[in-house]
Amino acid sequence: MSTSADVAVKIDGLTVGYGDELVLQDVSLEVRHGEVFVLAGTSGSGKTTLLKAVLGLLPPLAGTVIIAGEQLAGADAQATRRIHERIGVSFQEPALLSALTVLENVMLPLRRYTDLPIEAKQATGMMNLSLVDMSVAASRLPAEISGGMQRRAAIARALVLDPSIVFLDEPSTGLDPIGKAELDDLILRLVDSLEVTFVVISHELSSIYTVADRVALIDRDRQGIVAIGPPTDLRDRADDPWVRRFFDPQGIYARITPGAGRRRAAWQDET
Repeated sequence: MSTSADVAVKIDGLTVGYGDELVLQDVSLEVRHGEVFVLAGTSGSGKTTLLKAVLGLLPPLAGTVIIAGEQLAGADAQATRRIHERIGVSFQEPALLSALTVLENVMLPLRRYTDLPIEAKQATGMMNLSLVDMSVAASRLPAEISGGMQRRAAIARALVLDPSIVFLDEPSTGLDPIGKAELDDLILRLVDSLEVTFVVISHELSSIYTVADRVALIDRDRQGIVAIGPPTDLRDRADDPWVRRFFDPQGIYARITPGAGRRRAAWQDET
């Protein structure tokens, strides 16, 4: 059983939608410090909608979200700034400003949230680019680097304030198999070296099996989470046949070895 000290993100009874259209109802889950937690589901299931609600970009119709011990919805300006300084976000599109170099893009949160001298901002930006193996591209413009390199730069920007929680929205979408595998390896390396919590939206089964400690599976028809647990456990032991099929639709993952979730044995028996 998790204690409050173990929990990085706590969602309780969350209902979200657009106008009169409900997307998700009564969603509850906890993300533990130091894990890679994946929000999975088919296209249109509400994964990104849930992320927007968690980040305070979409006001909830009901329920609460606690991030790093504070509630973002309804928070005053000081509390909102405090939360934003403790989280990093990389959306599906890298959203790098085309007129700025890669280094200047990475430095943007430092310019907004810190009063560091420019030399310190540059040094911090370069340090974070080195974390994602992008130092050589620091002086290039976004149009001069590949899509995979743009994703890495966006992750470096998400890490530049030294956050405790990082949210990644479909980080490997559009990449080739080698690029996806390299990005998965990067996430695992970062979570181990920085001791940061990752919340990742993904529908890529290979990536889910590689990086996820636990997965929350969202079903569009049932408008909510239908299963939470390590991906291999959900594949092999879920009571719901639809859940088992989602994690192995063609029988190709039946013998896959457990991924990141098995690195931290303390979580093996908790779902």
